[in-house]
Amino acid sequence: MTPNWDAIRAGFPPVQHLTFFNTATFGQLSVASEQAIARHLKRRREFACADFLDWYTDFDGLRAKLACLIHAAPEDIAFMPNASWALAHLLNGLDWRAGDEVVTAEGEFCNQLYVAEHLTRRGVRRIRCEYEDVLAALTPRTRLVLLSTVNYTTGYRARVTEIAAELRRRGVLFYLDATQSLGALQLDCSAVQPDLLAVDCYKWMLAPNGAAFMAVAPALRERLAPLAVGWRSHSGWRNVDQLWEGMPEFSATAEKYEAGMLASLPLCALEASVDLMLGTGPEVIEQRVLALAGLVRERLRALGGEPLPYGDSAIAAVRFPGHDASALAVALKKRGIIVSARHGQLRVSTHLYNNDEDVARLAAALRELL
Repeated sequence: MTPNWDAIRAGFPPVQHLTFFNTATFGQLSVASEQAIARHLKRRREFACADFLDWYTDFDGLRAKLACLIHAAPEDIAFMPNASWALAHLLNGLDWRAGDEVVTAEGEFCNQLYVAEHLTRRGVRRIRCEYEDVLAALTPRTRLVLLSTVNYTTGYRARVTEIAAELRRRGVLFYLDATQSLGALQLDCSAVQPDLLAVDCYKWMLAPNGAAFMAVAPALRERLAPLAVGWRSHSGWRNVDQLWEGMPEFSATAEKYEAGMLASLPLCALEASVDLMLGTGPEVIEQRVLALAGLVRERLRALGGEPLPYGDSAIAAVRFPGHDASALAVALKKRGIIVSARHGQLRVSTHLYNNDEDVARLAAALRELL
């Protein structure tokens, strides 16, 4: 059954008065997410946080829903404040040795580039190459490959399943950042099997800042130490009447990486978004956003734009020869049309709350500006 896209759109107030094509920078919050936050605050008023252990039972429910969304196990999921904290577990939790190699792609998101550069201080060799050359760049010294599912600038969608299979064969760790796709595009972790997946949920997952998660493969959990240790590090942390005071005995699940209190309000909002996505159907959402992105490319090509040839992405990156992309983005914003500019390209990102009329308004405004 086809979803009622108008009803879904009505649940996102900002898109009622703005033409919003910038989810690749920030996703919009729904009324349902705002209501979830309000319910949690009301609960705190009513119970004075005396039921705080029940919050974690609720978060375990969210953990299970996220696992369903990415085809993983709930035990793999750990909540994080952002994707950088997830990646920091590999930066600081592995026994790096001089001569080790880390491979990432040219034009990758800064998180991946900065970590690769930072490791050179420990004698680790940083290798950058084109996405198509990642496998060719591997050597017997390669320990880690850092990639995004979708390039934040171009919309290029990496062949992560193929890359992951070869990395497993060679015993190379694979870090995959799905911040720039999950929520719009499907992801099957059971097929890809990254060692560590990170998702910051403020973009396509339509959550507030502070809601992020990582999925850590069981084999990596056995040897990857937590970045932080806190009162929830001990496997029996729920026994708050008599907390353990010795060496913490870590859980075998990814929960051991959470250490302390969780960001309750962002996670409540995130759960409302996940419910929407699971209820609508990830495959249906993907079809919707790809169709809209395809329409964007078609309409902007007719105006003389040069879209990059990545039709399997919700990001449409378009060059307009002779025009400054940043200036175009500013001019569009003055007209109530929100896009972004990245490295000389106009970046238009579509999500489930967009529609054909949004595309028509964008095209009409650009026709005037060009």
